[in-house]
Amino acid sequence: MKKHKAIRLFMVITMLILQVIFLMMTLNYNYESHNFLIVTFTLLMAVTILWGYRYLNLHHEEHSYEKVSVAIWVPIGAFICYSLNDYGNLGSVLAAGITGTIASFIPMMNKKSDYLKKLPAAIYCGSFVGMSSAEISPSVGFIVTAGMLTGVFFMLSKNLFLGLGGKLGSVAFLGVVVVYLLN
Repeated sequence: MKKHKAIRLFMVITMLILQVIFLMMTLNYNYESHNFLIVTFTLLMAVTILWGYRYLNLHHEEHSYEKVSVAIWVPIGAFICYSLNDYGNLGSVLAAGITGTIASFIPMMNKKSDYLKKLPAAIYCGSFVGMSSAEISPSVGFIVTAGMLTGVFFMLSKNLFLGLGGKLGSVAFLGVVVVYLLN
């Protein structure tokens, strides 16, 4: 039981730190001359995010994780989107849209399959990884590595951040940022 709580706490704290750092970097980049305003606004947003994590019912009490057989589709979705974006010159938004749309039809292959019903979310999460710009993700190896790490985060966050819009994109962003920083 302690292991599950530690994993949950790790995911929540990692996501919180990432959100606050990203917010600070965005504000600092856009408003370099007003440092006091940046610090005040960032602290206000951090308190709001902390309040949301602490008091809103965003998580199930049970500890369950997504299966590896589902999470393996995250790097596949990342590779498909990256290929459409980079080699097909479609642009990241269109590539992600095509990837997600095609993935949404997978459950129709067998409407009784619970496994196939889980694949569109995993593939779409991977498409957010594949949307990364060429400056951030210079190679297919980077995308596949970020997709695999995102797949791990996808598995661990099954019962976290429920009803919170942007979960798949945030998980993908987390995977890309970690691989970028390690690179």
